[in-house]
Amino acid sequence: MSDLQDQAIRQHCKALRLPTIGSQFSRLAETAIREQQSHPGYLEALLAAEMEERESRAIARLLHDARLPRMKTLEAFEFARSGVSAAQLRGLAEGDYVAKAEPVLLIGDAGTGKSHLATGLCVAACRQRRR
Repeated sequence: MSDLQDQAIRQHCKALRLPTIGSQFSRLAETAIREQQSHPGYLEALLAAEMEERESRAIARLLHDARLPRMKTLEAFEFARSGVSAAQLRGLAEGDYVAKAEPVLLIGDAGTGKSHLATGLCVAACRQRRR
């Protein structure tokens, strides 16, 4: 591909607000040629890359907007050291309580992981693109 074409494609992607396609089209084109992909296959790879990047940025934006004091996930919580049911927390992590507008109460002594669990539930909600 010529340098002039590359610049034109990048400009079009910028105008259409497709930054990932603009930054990855050349690399993905080389991969498509090497793997002998069809034109629709190449287009699908470009669009998939754009969608993945947008999903990632949306989740990052939700996590930023949540203003969590520390990033803690449910995966990092030590269920063996607490009296919390892992199955019950996995159910809460699915987010049905958000859709139903039900409150979640975390009660316990200091140092039992209430803040960690609340933060982990918030992170799980953000990953599901919930505010």
